[in-house]
Amino acid sequence: MSTEKFELIAPCHFGLEAVLKREILDLGYEISKVEDGKVTFLADAQGIADANVFLRTTERILLKVAEVKAETFDELFEATKALPWERYIPQDGKFWVAKANSVKSKLFSPSDIQSIMKKAIVERLKSVYNVSWFPEDGASFPIRVAFMKDVATIGIDTSGVSLHKRGYRQMTVKAPITETLASALIMLTPWKKDRSLVDPFCGSGTFPIEAAMMAADIAPGMNRSFLAEDWKHVVPRRCWYNAVEEAQDRVNLQAETDIQGYDIDPEALKAARANAKMAGVDSLIHFQQRPIKELHHPKSYGFIITNPPYGERLEEKAALPQLYREIGESYRGLDKWSMYLITSYDKAENDIGRKADKNRKIYNGMLKTYFYQFLGPKPPRRTQPQDKKESARS
Repeated sequence: MSTEKFELIAPCHFGLEAVLKREILDLGYEISKVEDGKVTFLADAQGIADANVFLRTTERILLKVAEVKAETFDELFEATKALPWERYIPQDGKFWVAKANSVKSKLFSPSDIQSIMKKAIVERLKSVYNVSWFPEDGASFPIRVAFMKDVATIGIDTSGVSLHKRGYRQMTVKAPITETLASALIMLTPWKKDRSLVDPFCGSGTFPIEAAMMAADIAPGMNRSFLAEDWKHVVPRRCWYNAVEEAQDRVNLQAETDIQGYDIDPEALKAARANAKMAGVDSLIHFQQRPIKELHHPKSYGFIITNPPYGERLEEKAALPQLYREIGESYRGLDKWSMYLITSYDKAENDIGRKADKNRKIYNGMLKTYFYQFLGPKPPRRTQPQDKKESARS
């Protein structure tokens, strides 16, 4: 099997780099750099498969080709042409510059960057393969480039469809939170599968489903495909079989959980149940139609993790103060619980009636949100059975 080392780039939501870094380290790979919105790490071909199958909090895995400095289109053309594209793209490969973005750089037009780079790659491969035309009817190699201060980071997308597409969301309800963001937010909390978890605004079920997949150790990518599965010259097929076999071995649907999702919208709950069934975790979650003011739970030391309405639509805005007051009242009625909520509503703490112990700024797409963390007490340590030898002596 190939032992060649690659540099891989894993993009994530701004503010959640530390969570992704921990996930990559847990997989056993070495981090080379952490920057805003992305983590770069070193891996072999097996690592490309493992990262796509197992990582919960990244949007995609890019195989890094190079970093090049370019302040003019001529420089970009020559620098791109000098790269060893034939190492990745075979003669029948379908390749294009799928996305270009630019920050604080002299070259800033995405469409121009895309067309110049495509021409440069064609010229390079023409000379290497000694042909004048490419059929482009083989495997796909979408190229992504990000300019920052005149330095372009160039990578090839190994994932294809974004990794937040786990394969279970068949029915969508308006304003869903992505699966990758939901996973990362759950990982920011101390929740473990033996603790209660309730999402009182569960919508189509993303938080409860992602939590249940963690509880059952279901890898997020085990039921979908990836572009690099067709790159047999870069990632041997055995790597994908290894990753999926390991993922299947780890699944434990016997996990005991107390995960609940509530919503007032019956259509949302219908979607949530269908999604949970598709994800294979419907036996681990209880969904129920219930408003926030009816949130009760007999157990202590549980967690609310939720994405309540933000009021993006004008008609909702007026209802927000009352809604967040009800969140606060319901939370105070629970015994020793913690509450974590992500919202862009700026009066959330005021209306809940308590200042958050911590909050973290997180960008949900282009929307600036805050992840408010209201911390409950830690549960007491489970006491060991007492040694009875002492009493036997008396």
